Amino acid sequence: MSENCLFCKIIEGTIPSAKVFENDEFVAFKDINPVAPVHILLVPRHHVVSLQDVTSTDATWLGKMMALVPQIASENGCRPGPEGGFRVVINSGNDGGQEVGHLHVHIIGGQRPWKSTATAVA
Repeated sequence: MSENCLFCKIIEGTIPSAKVFENDEFVAFKDINPVAPVHILLVPRHHVVSLQDVTSTDATWLGKMMALVPQIASENGCRPGPEGGFRVVINSGNDGGQEVGHLHVHIIGGQRPWKSTATAVA
Protein backbone atom coordinates (compact mmCIF):
# COMPACT_ATOMS: atom_id res chain seq x y z
CA MET A 1 0.00 0.00 0.00
CA SER A 2 1.06 3.52 -0.73
CA GLU A 3 -0.06 6.01 1.91
CA ASN A 4 -0.75 8.82 -0.59
CA CYS A 5 -2.55 6.70 -3.19
CA LEU A 6 -6.26 7.38 -3.71
CA PHE A 7 -7.02 3.78 -4.68
CA CYS A 8 -5.04 2.36 -1.74
CA LYS A 9 -7.22 4.51 0.53
CA ILE A 10 -10.36 3.17 -1.17
CA ILE A 11 -9.07 -0.40 -0.73
CA GLU A 12 -8.38 0.28 2.97
CA GLY A 13 -11.84 1.81 3.38
CA THR A 14 -10.63 5.24 4.48
CA ILE A 15 -12.26 6.76 1.38
CA PRO A 16 -15.80 5.57 0.64
CA SER A 17 -16.67 3.90 -2.65
CA ALA A 18 -19.47 1.90 -4.21
CA LYS A 19 -17.74 -1.50 -4.15
CA VAL A 20 -19.20 -4.16 -6.40
CA PHE A 21 -16.61 -6.92 -5.83
CA GLU A 22 -13.76 -7.75 -3.51
CA ASN A 23 -11.63 -10.71 -2.60
CA ASP A 24 -8.17 -11.20 -1.09
CA GLU A 25 -6.42 -9.87 -4.21
CA PHE A 26 -8.71 -7.34 -5.91
CA VAL A 27 -11.35 -4.69 -5.35
CA ALA A 28 -13.83 -3.37 -7.91
CA PHE A 29 -15.91 -0.23 -7.48
CA LYS A 30 -18.03 2.14 -9.55
CA ASP A 31 -16.23 5.03 -11.24
CA ILE A 32 -17.33 8.36 -9.77
CA ASN A 33 -17.40 9.92 -13.26
CA PRO A 34 -18.90 7.16 -15.42
CA VAL A 35 -18.71 7.44 -19.20
CA ALA A 36 -21.26 4.65 -19.77
CA PRO A 37 -24.11 2.94 -17.92
CA VAL A 38 -21.56 0.44 -16.56
CA HIS A 39 -18.19 1.89 -15.55
CA ILE A 40 -16.32 -0.17 -12.97
CA LEU A 41 -12.69 0.12 -11.86
CA LEU A 42 -10.90 -3.12 -10.97
CA VAL A 43 -7.71 -2.68 -8.93
CA PRO A 44 -5.22 -5.03 -7.30
CA ARG A 45 -5.02 -4.73 -3.52
CA HIS A 46 -1.23 -4.47 -3.70
CA HIS A 47 0.12 -1.21 -5.03
CA VAL A 48 1.41 -1.29 -8.61
CA VAL A 49 1.81 2.11 -10.23
CA SER A 50 0.98 1.21 -13.83
CA LEU A 51 1.10 -1.46 -16.50
CA GLN A 52 4.58 -0.15 -17.31
CA ASP A 53 5.74 -1.60 -13.98
CA VAL A 54 4.44 -5.12 -14.64
CA THR A 55 6.97 -7.86 -15.38
CA SER A 56 6.71 -11.55 -16.21
CA THR A 57 6.65 -12.31 -12.47
CA ASP A 58 3.24 -10.57 -12.33
CA ALA A 59 1.62 -12.88 -14.89
CA THR A 60 -0.33 -14.97 -12.37
CA TRP A 61 -2.12 -12.17 -10.51
CA LEU A 62 -2.58 -10.12 -13.69
CA GLY A 63 -4.14 -13.14 -15.39
CA LYS A 64 -6.51 -13.59 -12.44
CA MET A 65 -7.40 -9.91 -12.64
CA MET A 66 -8.24 -10.10 -16.33
CA ALA A 67 -10.23 -13.32 -15.80
CA LEU A 68 -12.47 -11.43 -13.33
CA VAL A 69 -13.44 -8.81 -15.93
CA PRO A 70 -16.21 -10.80 -17.70
CA GLN A 71 -17.72 -11.84 -14.35
CA ILE A 72 -17.74 -8.28 -12.98
CA ALA A 73 -19.08 -6.91 -16.28
CA SER A 74 -21.93 -9.42 -16.33
CA GLU A 75 -22.82 -8.95 -12.66
CA ASN A 76 -23.07 -5.19 -13.17
CA GLY A 77 -25.30 -5.01 -16.20
CA CYS A 78 -23.27 -5.71 -19.32
CA ARG A 79 -25.27 -7.88 -21.71
CA PRO A 80 -23.79 -11.17 -22.94
CA GLY A 81 -23.25 -12.21 -26.54
CA PRO A 82 -22.50 -10.31 -29.73
CA GLU A 83 -25.25 -7.75 -29.10
CA GLY A 84 -23.80 -6.99 -25.66
CA GLY A 85 -20.22 -6.90 -24.47
CA PHE A 86 -17.97 -4.38 -22.77
CA ARG A 87 -14.78 -2.38 -23.24
CA VAL A 88 -11.61 -2.88 -21.20
CA VAL A 89 -9.23 0.09 -20.87
CA ILE A 90 -5.91 0.27 -19.04
CA ASN A 91 -4.26 3.69 -19.21
CA SER A 92 -0.56 3.66 -18.43
CA GLY A 93 1.55 6.70 -17.57
CA ASN A 94 0.92 10.37 -18.30
CA ASP A 95 1.09 9.97 -22.08
CA GLY A 96 -1.34 7.06 -21.80
CA GLY A 97 -3.89 9.16 -19.92
CA GLN A 98 -3.43 7.59 -16.48
CA GLU A 99 -4.57 9.97 -13.75
CA VAL A 100 -4.31 7.78 -10.63
CA GLY A 101 -0.94 6.15 -9.97
CA HIS A 102 -2.32 2.69 -9.13
CA LEU A 103 -2.85 0.14 -11.89
CA HIS A 104 -6.56 -0.18 -12.67
CA VAL A 105 -8.77 -1.67 -15.34
CA HIS A 106 -11.80 0.25 -16.57
CA ILE A 107 -14.71 -2.08 -17.35
CA ILE A 108 -17.05 -0.02 -19.51
CA GLY A 109 -20.32 -1.09 -21.06
CA GLY A 110 -24.05 -1.11 -21.03
CA GLN A 111 -26.54 -0.61 -23.80
CA ARG A 112 -25.51 2.00 -26.35
CA PRO A 113 -25.45 4.86 -27.06
CA TRP A 114 -22.82 6.13 -24.67
CA LYS A 115 -20.03 8.58 -25.31
CA SER A 116 -16.69 7.54 -26.73
CA THR A 117 -14.06 6.77 -24.11
CA ALA A 118 -11.00 7.19 -26.28
CA THR A 119 -9.95 10.25 -24.30
CA ALA A 120 -12.46 10.20 -21.46
CA VAL A 121 -11.09 7.60 -19.03
CA ALA A 122 -8.41 8.08 -16.42
